[in-house]
Amino acid sequence: MSIEMRHLRCFLAIAEESNLTRAAVRLHLTQPAVSRTLAALEKHLGTRLAERSTHHLALTAEGRAFRDKAAAAVAAFDEALDAGRLRRRPLRLGHPWSAFGPYTTPLLRRWQREQPGTPLELLRIDDRTAGLTRGEVDAALLRGPVEIPGLVKELLFTEGRVAAVPADGPLAARTSLTLADLASEPLIVNRVSGTTSPALWPPQSGPVTTVTVTNTDDWLTAIAAARGIGVTGASTPVVHPHPGVAYRPLSDAPPLPVFLVWREGTAHPAIPRLAALAHELAAEARVRKPE
Repeated sequence: MSIEMRHLRCFLAIAEESNLTRAAVRLHLTQPAVSRTLAALEKHLGTRLAERSTHHLALTAEGRAFRDKAAAAVAAFDEALDAGRLRRRPLRLGHPWSAFGPYTTPLLRRWQREQPGTPLELLRIDDRTAGLTRGEVDAALLRGPVEIPGLVKELLFTEGRVAAVPADGPLAARTSLTLADLASEPLIVNRVSGTTSPALWPPQSGPVTTVTVTNTDDWLTAIAAARGIGVTGASTPVVHPHPGVAYRPLSDAPPLPVFLVWREGTAHPAIPRLAALAHELAAEARVRKPE
């Protein structure tokens, strides 16, 4: 079979819906046609992309890898045919949460003033790489370890960590907290784009209960509802204030690195200028910071 863009779009619908029938409805195709496309892709690639039963479909490891590559290919194809982008190619900067922290607004304003020919689009995408591996953005601001093949990273700065606790709870009355202070509480974990897990605590001394969510908004809501506590970077209170959540410094938590990340070999030509400006803003902030 000659693989065409429609086959990739079909596979992406299957991956997003986790169901052949729902994917068929979404694509206005018959279920047998969608099933044949999946089978043909598997034959062409020589590997199984999904495990499927009567009511359930789950991607294999190979299927997840192919999903990212297919999404990147479709995004590049669609962008190439977007006439509005031919003259002014924007720099799409993704982030899963907190963006560039307190430097976000200065970054956007300085870029608009100094690089008027290249629009900077800041996109929040709830994904570990903020859509970078799927080709949805050109670069991303990511926190925590970045050990994904094919990505280039540049450390911009490190920030402290804070505890996020219910605003009306006893921990909110404290001016600062330690990891031990939080150990008896359920830990709210954003398993899609978060950076904190029980591994942050020493062995056998961390939270024994976790509550998982899949995005920053649900993470904040769970904490405000007193379902547990969270740990996050110091930029989060600036970018994501919430009336039901109190943020308190964590005196003994390791700092959180903030990286600018892009795909190897396909970098937008404006990324070096973006990295230079980001370093400049972070350095200016350090100079202004009181001792």
